[in-house]
This record gives sequence, C-alpha cells and structure tokens, in this order.
Amino acid sequence: MVFKSEIKNINLVERLIDDISAKYQLHSDIYGKLLLAVVEGVNNAIVHGNKLESDKDVILQYQITDKDIQFVITDSGSGFDYWNLPDPTKPENIEKTHGRGIFLMKHLADKVQFNEKGNEVRVVFNLT
Repeated sequence: MVFKSEIKNINLVERLIDDISAKYQLHSDIYGKLLLAVVEGVNNAIVHGNKLESDKDVILQYQITDKDIQFVITDSGSGFDYWNLPDPTKPENIEKTHGRGIFLMKHLADKVQFNEKGNEVRVVFNLT
C-alpha cells in the first residue's frame, strides 16, 4: 500500500488492519496490538519522517505466515538515530506530549527493527 503523507490516510491503514484481522481471524489481543503499533508507526512516518509533506509517500507492506505477521513501514525522509531516543518513562520526560511512539511500538510488538538509515521500520507480531 502506498499513500501520501496526510494524517487522513491513517484511516486507510486502520481499514487494512480491520480487513486483515477479519480475513485471518486474528485474536482480539493481537488485533489491538497491531492496530496501535502499526498506526503509531505510520503516524511517525507521516509526521516525523515525511514532515507532513503531502507530496511524499509512505509505503506499508505486510506479510503473514503461520507463525507471525510483519509490517514494514517506509517513509521518504532522511531517517533518524533510533539508538539515541530519550526514555519516556524518566521523570524529565513524563509530561512531554511526544516521544512515546517507538516506546509503545516496542512494548506492543514482538520485534521492532529499523533499517540503518532509520526511515524504515519492521514490526513483527507472533501469532503462535
């Protein structure tokens, strides 16, 4: 799925996850985790990666096996240093209104991996 960097396109992602969940009869726990983590990843790609520039694309791919479901989210941005993220649970960061997305993704998914550049993330959920 390829779409422009507009917040309204998150609806397309939500619909895709709904369709996948129904087609593969995913457990409600997995559905909830998928929905939150993938939408967060797409939101990060639109807002932080592509800086809300509507001429830039976000690419969302997925693959399902008997063991897991994987989503790969790629933006057109320059990437970021995912090794040096502030810990949102530290007292100095608790009241900040941003900075929790990747933390949330890592706690919901079974695996979160970034490419070297930092403009692509693979989010894996175990199905077994």
